Amino acid sequence: SPPKHFLTKSFQCFLAAVGESESDIYMRFMRSHKCYDIVPTSSKLVVFDTTLQVKKAFFALVANGVRAAPLWESKKQSFVGMLTITDFINILHRYYKSPMVQIYELEEHKIETWRELYLQETFKPLVNISPDASLFDAVYSLIKNKIHRLPVIDPVSGNALYILTHKRILKFLQLFVSKLIFCTIAYNNQMLYNICL
Repeated sequence: SPPKHFLTKSFQCFLAAVGESESDIYMRFMRSHKCYDIVPTSSKLVVFDTTLQVKKAFFALVANGVRAAPLWESKKQSFVGMLTITDFINILHRYYKSPMVQIYELEEHKIETWRELYLQETFKPLVNISPDASLFDAVYSLIKNKIHRLPVIDPVSGNALYILTHKRILKFLQLFVSKLIFCTIAYNNQMLYNICL
């Protein structure tokens, strides 16, 4: 693969050729792609009911290799929040006393109990996004709400499809830029070939 400075230089040449600034290209890209475009054809998504014990939820996250899961509340029949690895760190920080003392709260508490105790003052409704919303809207929502994970939820079925992150959006953007550069180089080479003939 070409060195990074070559890709940057090629991308700058491409931008100059099409007459758009770098920010315009990114803005257009984000506005023209939907959240559904970023959802992989195959991925793992774990959903927890809020009545599940915190300990079981933690083991399920680890066993499935995921860092976060949407929370479903059966009473409301809707998603009410997210449970993340950070939540477990906060639980341990709050209840850990010493290696010799068992953390009963971890054994006994359900997710809903933890949410009631921990989120007393800071309770906010779940921020989510539709698969038909633009990536621009997703990035705006991540920044505006100061969140790291944004569940993509189908408004018709109510199913959680995916969890968008900054990292996933950047990776999608990087794939786009790489393809754009490759196409530009191929186009320029074809033009050069035609001129030489």
